[in-house]
Amino acid sequence: MIADLEREPVFIVPYDPEWAMWFTAERERLLIILGSRAASIEHIGSTAVPGLSAKPIIDILLCVGDMSDRSSIISPLVAAGYAYVPEYEETLPERLFFYRRQPWACHVHLVRTDSDFRQRHLLFRDYLLIHPEACAAYARLKEDLAKRFRHDRRAYTDGKNEFIRALEIAAAAERSRGLTGC
Repeated sequence: MIADLEREPVFIVPYDPEWAMWFTAERERLLIILGSRAASIEHIGSTAVPGLSAKPIIDILLCVGDMSDRSSIISPLVAAGYAYVPEYEETLPERLFFYRRQPWACHVHLVRTDSDFRQRHLLFRDYLLIHPEACAAYARLKEDLAKRFRHDRRAYTDGKNEFIRALEIAAAAERSRGLTGC
């Protein structure tokens, strides 16, 4: 399953306002499936940032308070049509990863509400929302990487890591100084 995802070509497209509506619909669907087990559901990734070009895949941060009974979370999501990819837990053991392709592509990152994964992704999104120059630089980087690594998703992702880490550090510094909403 992981190989299928990594073989997909990388295409960056201009921002589409429908992405916000797709997220809202998917959020409602997840709330129906998981009910009160979903502590929060956030739109993350490039599709969450108005004006930012992106791969047309909605990234969703699904947070739960307790992950000790994984089957009570995994089973209903799989039954509702989300594919579970346990192989990703080897590199990110704090996250469960799911995806769905219809009616639109989405990736669901399931984590505990107190996870570092959650904190980093929300900081990154919020930093891009309030720093247009960083957003523009990120768009240029992604477009360049997508051209260079159209058929190598891992290289595309790896090529973004240094930039993302630098923005995460900048966002954390701003937050600690109380300079922004990050």
